Amino acid sequence: MPLDDEQLAAKLVRGLVPGKITLAEYDPAWPERYERRAAELRDVLGDRLRLVEHIGSTSVPGLAAKPIIDIVAGIDDPDDEPAYLPDLEAVGYDVRVREPGHRCLRAGDPHEPVNLHCYAPHDVEVRRYLVFRDRLRASVADRELYEATKRELARREWRDVNYYAEAKRPVILEILGRGGWQE
Repeated sequence: MPLDDEQLAAKLVRGLVPGKITLAEYDPAWPERYERRAAELRDVLGDRLRLVEHIGSTSVPGLAAKPIIDIVAGIDDPDDEPAYLPDLEAVGYDVRVREPGHRCLRAGDPHEPVNLHCYAPHDVEVRRYLVFRDRLRASVADRELYEATKRELARREWRDVNYYAEAKRPVILEILGRGGWQE
């Protein structure tokens, strides 16, 4: 089902943010930025952090990306915010998306932005992120297809970055299928 402004407004804490997408060439510093943030998350959350993985385009060597480190964190119950959110807020994370079973937080603006996606560790979305990342790391052809798609879409103005993400969905599903993903 296609996204609409009303659906987005219901889950976006700060509302829609119009703009353009800016892609950067792959930066070998991105994995180091992830590692620093992952270590911080391990320190802050301890055994409440069941999983932490670098996801998104910055996790794929050679792939152009928005220069925002995407991290997925496995939290037993993302809806139980008092169990973890105050600790993340204390180190600079801010809730941006609130939906059942998922929280997206942001930190590091403006110089080293991070999106932290909190899900239960065995959530289907976590597995989907990892299959997609691993397929892009393994397949030059799929990496090139995905980058070309992103570059084409980045030429447009977007009512919100989530519409850009949704526009990539058909090619993401195609690549996931080649990675062995079945819906």
